[in-house]
Amino acid sequence: MNKLKGKVAIVTGGASGIGRATAVLFSGEGSTVVIADLKDDEGSRVAEEIGKNGGKAIFVHVDVSESDQVKQLVEKAVKEFGRLDVMFNNAGIEGPVKRTEDYPVDTFDKVISVNMKSVFYGIKHSVGEMRKAGGGSIINTASIAGLVGFTNMCAYTASKGGVIQLTKTAALEYASDRIRVNAIAPGVISTPMVERAAEADPEMMEGIKKAHPLGRMGTPDEIAKAALYLASEDSSFVTGTVLTVDGGYVAQ
Repeated sequence: MNKLKGKVAIVTGGASGIGRATAVLFSGEGSTVVIADLKDDEGSRVAEEIGKNGGKAIFVHVDVSESDQVKQLVEKAVKEFGRLDVMFNNAGIEGPVKRTEDYPVDTFDKVISVNMKSVFYGIKHSVGEMRKAGGGSIINTASIAGLVGFTNMCAYTASKGGVIQLTKTAALEYASDRIRVNAIAPGVISTPMVERAAEADPEMMEGIKKAHPLGRMGTPDEIAKAALYLASEDSSFVTGTVLTVDGGYVAQ
C-alpha cells in the first residue's frame, strides 16, 4: 500500500479495460488520479467509484488524438492538484481487420493518431511539469503487436511499434531530468477492445488465446500491476524498457 502516496497520475483511456483497472489500483496505492477518456458516463463512474472508496479522482473528457486537448489535460491536472508525477499514455483503438492493400487510408491515419501520436503528445506536454516536480514516470501502452507481426492489422502494429521507439527515444532524452519513460507490451488481454475483435472473428481470437503458452488471455488487473511497478520507486533504475506481459507469447 501507498507506493504512490502523494503522487498525481493521469491515466488516458481510463474509463474501461486496462485504464480503469490502473486508475483504481493507483488510487489504492495513494495516488490522486486524473481519468481521461471520451466516454463521459463510464469515466465519471470510475472517478465516483474511487471517491466512494476514499480516494481522490476527477474525470476529464479528452480526445487524445488532439495535441491541444492533451496539453489542456496536463494543465487541468496541475491546476487541480499542483503537480504531475505519472503519465500513463494508455488510450488506444484497434482498427478493422483487413489486409494492407484493402486498409482504408483515413482509418489508418486515425489509428496512428489515437495510438501513437497521442503518446507523443502525452510525453511532449507532461515532461515540463514533471521536471518542475523533480522527476516522474511516463508509461506508454504498446503491445506484442509492436514486437512481432500480425496479419491484417497493419495500422495497429505500426502504431504500437512506433510507441516503443518513442518510449526509447524519450527515455534517453529525459533521463537527466529524473523522468523515466517505459512501455508495457500486453499480450491479448480481456478488455472491451479484444471482445470486439472476438465478435468479428471468433476463430482467430481462439487461436490467439491458445498461442499464449500460459493458455489464456491476461486480465486488465495484471497489466495494471505492471503499470504500478513502472510508476513507483520499485522501478527506480528502469527506463527505456518494454515490459512484456504476454503469457509467454513472444518467447516462442
